Amino acid sequence: MINQPVFDRMVRKLARRAPLDEADREALISLPFKTKVFAPSSYLVREGTPSEDCTLILNGFTYRQKLTQGGGRQILSVHIPGDFVDLEGSLLNVSDHNLQALTVCEVAAIPRKAVRTLIDTHPRIARALWVDTLIDGSIFREWILNVGRRDSKERVAHLLCEFAKRLALAGLGDEHGYTLPMTQEQLADCTGLTPVHVNRTLKALDAAGVIVRSGRSVSIPDWQRLRDVAGFSELYLHLDQAA
Repeated sequence: MINQPVFDRMVRKLARRAPLDEADREALISLPFKTKVFAPSSYLVREGTPSEDCTLILNGFTYRQKLTQGGGRQILSVHIPGDFVDLEGSLLNVSDHNLQALTVCEVAAIPRKAVRTLIDTHPRIARALWVDTLIDGSIFREWILNVGRRDSKERVAHLLCEFAKRLALAGLGDEHGYTLPMTQEQLADCTGLTPVHVNRTLKALDAAGVIVRSGRSVSIPDWQRLRDVAGFSELYLHLDQAA
């Protein structure tokens, strides 16, 4: 039971993905792991390298990204405490993207062999992990739509709405506001805009009273108004199966 405090958020999350019994919970909290701490911008996983562990975020934020031949960066997703950020590492031999720390980040590195054994011997856990990756896929699809078809104001507002919902689920914020540990350059790489365009868009949302910014803090005076600007629907987050 020694790992229970470390894995408590993960167990609660997966218990919403599938109906886990006591043996499943015991198997999860008994997983072997090593705690690692990463500084901001450091790489947890590099594209093209073999996968040795599966990474669970304990504290801090990370993001997935890929680079073009010319060095252009596209941020593909942002991850928060309780997220398994590279479950594919348990089955795929080589990483096809980069994973970097957004903030100081503490993770539990779980050997891929242990995760494979868990999948083979606990079908309910396998189902929970499958659902988890399906929800990740749903978020990826929404981000493609965001970059490909929404205008700049909708893109930024939609991202702010998503962060509000996901951080609320993790107990790190709510629909009234939260701390957003991202630079305008990073927001630009999430939305396919330039940092200058992101700056103008944030100022426009602020001037219109849709959001209020103070440093890295984002306050939301009127949640429904922000939703309307973004055209936001949380359907893709599958909150009925989220912790």
